[in-house]
Amino acid sequence: MENFELGPWKTFAESRPAVRCSPGHLIYLQDTEATCFYYLKKGRVKSFIQSGGGAERVLNLYQAGSLFGEASFFDRLPRVSSAVALTPCELVPIDRELVTQAVARDPELAMAMLQYLARTVRLLSEQLDDMAFRPAQWRLARFLLSRADEAGVVRCTQEEIAASISASRVTVSRQLNSLARGGVLALEYRQIRLLRREELQTLCGEGG
Repeated sequence: MENFELGPWKTFAESRPAVRCSPGHLIYLQDTEATCFYYLKKGRVKSFIQSGGGAERVLNLYQAGSLFGEASFFDRLPRVSSAVALTPCELVPIDRELVTQAVARDPELAMAMLQYLARTVRLLSEQLDDMAFRPAQWRLARFLLSRADEAGVVRCTQEEIAASISASRVTVSRQLNSLARGGVLALEYRQIRLLRREELQTLCGEGG
């Protein structure tokens, strides 16, 4: 069973039974009404936007312990993205009744939600900056550092990375293989293990 950190969302995780869904399940669609958002209790979820021509851009890859779909829920406007399960998932849908009850019991939860929303806005702003002004190698290093867990493992495929950093699959593969040959990381099945974070930090200007 996948471990996760409840943190301030413990109320949501324990208030209602989780809904299980299989890989490939479309959790919500772009341009639909947001009647709830979700706490991801187990699994991995991808959020993405799609153009009228069918082109797809990955916005985020959510791990267990995350909230997602909350922005459109709070501003009461149609969803700006879609979300799909990448692995078997357990989700807790959070509607307005549940939010109202939870905040009434624990007012500090409202501040935690505001902080979470602010981080989401910051992440999207950084993604736009990365796409517009940074080379692919910089975007790849930044992505790996931001997605790695405490053990230095990034759980995603090369196709998912390519979609997330607006680079081709071939470019991502070439860059990853080069880093693997240099001993900076190890390529494993459906995941990447960071071996020397400091070199990735140097690549994206975060080194000390």
